[in-house]
Amino acid sequence: MSRLYAKPLPTGSFFMLLLFLAVLVSAVGVSYTAHWNRQLLNGLYAELSVRDKAQAEWGRLILEQSTWTAHNRIESLATEQLQMQIPDPANVRMIAP
Repeated sequence: MSRLYAKPLPTGSFFMLLLFLAVLVSAVGVSYTAHWNRQLLNGLYAELSVRDKAQAEWGRLILEQSTWTAHNRIESLATEQLQMQIPDPANVRMIAP
């Protein structure tokens, strides 16, 4: 009766296969990480652009508010539209608290 034996693999072949798989997994991991990093960086730049636009709009709104609340503008509106006048000093009465 003859027995058939499988030819054993050389001892270094299994180790080389493991190393090859480790390098392959590492390469895929590096590629995925680089892609993910690029996506996050693009998202960051988009958010920074939104922030810059919001800051510019805020500056314009602050300038507009200071224009609308200027003392001379309010005084002219009160005089023209509401027919208000500064009272004569003789018509002013001081009331004690």
